[in-house]
Amino acid sequence: MLTLSDIDSVPVATLLARYGLQLERVADGQPIPGSYWGECEAGLIGHNVYARGDTPVHSLLHEAAHLIVLPPERRALVHTDATDSIEEEDAVCVLQALLGDALPGVGRDRILADMDGWGYTFRLGSARAYFEHDADNAWQWLHERGLADATTRTLSPA
Repeated sequence: MLTLSDIDSVPVATLLARYGLQLERVADGQPIPGSYWGECEAGLIGHNVYARGDTPVHSLLHEAAHLIVLPPERRALVHTDATDSIEEEDAVCVLQALLGDALPGVGRDRILADMDGWGYTFRLGSARAYFEHDADNAWQWLHERGLADATTRTLSPA
C-alpha cells in the first residue's frame, strides 16, 4: 500500500490546492481529525484533508475527491462524512484514480491496485474493471460537473 510518506507531499498539496483544498499533515501516532474509518485513514473537515505519513495515498485521494465534487458552500459543512448519495460515492471512486494520474510516481494503476488491496468491492470484481467497464454513470456524473472528460476518460483541468 502506497502511503503519503512514500511520496513527495508537495505535489499532493499542490494538487489539492488546485481545487481549493488544504492538505493538513498530522504527526505520526496522533489521531487523524475527521477520519471516517479511523486508524491511518484520511480525514475531512471543511476544506481540509488530514493525513499522516502512514495514510494510504488512495485514502487521501478518495477523501479529497469527496470534497472536490462538492460545491464550496457544502464543503464548509463537511466533518468526517461527506457522501450523501450512491452516485456521488461512485464518482469519487473514479475521481480518486484520476487524481492519482496527477501525482508523480503514483498513477491510476497504483491507486486502483491499492483500492483492491484495501478491500473495495465492485460488481465486476476489481477497481480496474469498475473504472474501465462499469462506471459509465460515474464518468457522466463527473463530466457534467466539469471534473472529468467522459470521452477521453481523463481528469479535466481544475
